[in-house]
This record gives sequence, C-alpha cells and structure tokens, in this order.
Amino acid sequence: MPGQVPRAFFLTEEQAVADILDRMIDCGVVAVLRADSPSELLDVSRALREGGVVAIEVTMTVPGALRVIEEAAAKMEDTIVGVGSVLDAETARAAILAGAEYVVSPVLNLDVIAMAKRYGKVVMPAGFTPTEILAGWQAGGDVVKVFPATVGGPEFFKDIRGPLPQLKLMPTGGVNARTTPEFIKAGAVAVGAGSAMVDKQAVAEKNWAALTETARSFVEAVRKARTEM
Repeated sequence: MPGQVPRAFFLTEEQAVADILDRMIDCGVVAVLRADSPSELLDVSRALREGGVVAIEVTMTVPGALRVIEEAAAKMEDTIVGVGSVLDAETARAAILAGAEYVVSPVLNLDVIAMAKRYGKVVMPAGFTPTEILAGWQAGGDVVKVFPATVGGPEFFKDIRGPLPQLKLMPTGGVNARTTPEFIKAGAVAVGAGSAMVDKQAVAEKNWAALTETARSFVEAVRKARTEM
C-alpha cells in the first residue's frame, strides 16, 4: 500500500537479520547475477522475482556493481538484494552502504564476516574442507557457502552434516534445477545458482519470460524436495 512503512522498520537489528535469513531459507534459492554490463540486471532481477526467487546476489565482478546494488535496493523493495564475490572487508562495507542486505564471499575471510556483523547484515562465507566450513560457522557465518559444490556433490553434504548437523550450508557452483533436490535432501538450507538460472541467451534476447520459468522451476524443485524429506 502507498505510504505503508516497511515491516523491517519496526524490527531490531537482530530481528531484521533473522527476518532476512528466514525469507531466504524459506525460498531456498539465491540467484547469483554476473554480467558484462549492469544495464539488464534490473530486468533480470524482476523476471526472477516473478518466478518466486526473493534473493539476488549481485557479484562484485559486474561492472558498476555498487551502482546496480543501490538501484536494485531502491527499486525492488520485495527483493532481498545482496552482494557476492566479496574478498575483503572494505568491499563488504561499500556494498552494505550501497544497500546490500547480505554479503557472500567465495573464500573464508574473517574480516568480511566481522564487517557484515558490525553492520547487522546476513553473511555467507565460503568453505570447502570441513575445517574451513566449521571455521566460517564459528566466526559468525549465518550460512556457509560450500564452493565449488560440484566437486563433492550432494554426498559431500551428507558427510559434512553427519558430525556437524547444526550447520546451515548452501551449495554454489554448478548447481542446476536437476541437482537442486539432491542438495536439499542432503541437508542444504538453500542453493545458489548462477548460469543455470540466468541463461545468457535468454538475457541477450530479453526473453524475461524464460528466466521467470527457470526461476519457478528452481523454487518448485526446492519445495518438492522438502515435502519428500
């Protein structure tokens, strides 16, 4: 409704973080956006949101990424806008000030985690070995991104969660709609998907309906997998 105050306005910092995280996990899909130009990313984001994906991750490899984050955060109030490919605390801070609600890194950098926590944002450090994954969790990671997920596959998730069932894990790297149910059933709380969700040809042709349908297939794959667990 016009003039309605956003719900987050009434939340404490801790509640706001929990609210963002709950919405991301409830959807179960994070769209990883990479492009040579920022011009189409808003259209891509809208198409994905139409398909039910509530969280987009604008990677810092996108030219003008901070500007894209700022514009998306201002224009897409029903979408959770985050930043990805963050390698240092300074970049994390700049993205947060631009409007990023969550921070994702392809590596384990404790300074990035600390910076996100300082600003009360969801943070997803990456890890691959059990030691890295646990270190990211213990340092304050809300979800640990397992990257690259294709190396170990869903079986690796089962192995990790055997002795460490308390961890919230998200596979990223090579995840598609076919493998998504396998990762969810293996214990992933969400999946991160890039090229498998955002087809370059569809973007080039501005076929937003195709992107919406792909997004919908990911969301449905998560939903169905959860009902079968």
